[in-house]
Amino acid sequence: MIDISRGVTVSDFRLVRQSNILAVIHKATEGGDYADPGCAARRPQAEAAGLLWGTYHFGTGQWSGAQQAAFYLAVSRPGPRTLLALDFEANENNPSNSMSIEQAEEFVRAVTAATGRLPVVYVHPIWANGDPLPGSGLSLGARITPASILARCGLWVADYHDSPEIPLAWEGTGWRLWQYAGDETESRPAYGQTSIVRGVSHCDRNLFNGDATALYRFWGAAN
Repeated sequence: MIDISRGVTVSDFRLVRQSNILAVIHKATEGGDYADPGCAARRPQAEAAGLLWGTYHFGTGQWSGAQQAAFYLAVSRPGPRTLLALDFEANENNPSNSMSIEQAEEFVRAVTAATGRLPVVYVHPIWANGDPLPGSGLSLGARITPASILARCGLWVADYHDSPEIPLAWEGTGWRLWQYAGDETESRPAYGQTSIVRGVSHCDRNLFNGDATALYRFWGAAN
């Protein structure tokens, strides 16, 4: 599985599928006013190539969670088999504009109310646990707890190590998706991999916690 945005050049999704990739998650929106221009055009291409399709929203602090959810759903126009995802991380370019836990929870509630499905939540374990990030020292300022609606969402964990660390809120359920490497290029292959995903200029790499049958069953379903 790969995730991409407009910054990734796509030459042929059929080559992506032939690289043993089963699914693609594309950035749809950020905040309340930015729509990724590549998302809508690439959806039919990816689906025609036999790839599962998903979209994600990069959360910010400028807009309410409900406003961001409405914008995300209007742009991504999810079908019943579209994976929904919230990218909940530090806004490195503008730290003061990072999404808060309360905004993320409101986003999830709004998406669930509109679709009947919980989105997955993409998060780094250090960020989710409220600890300072190495290097930048940025912090969410609080810990996501098991009682949060976020903990009911499937965990898409970002952790570039041998195995992913599970944030405290998800210790009872574990991870569903694991982003184990980012920005794969021919000169910088994804962690632990020597093969290159063809058909795209570069991409983040992800694993699903299960076999292909379980992936197809999971895709588009709540949690």
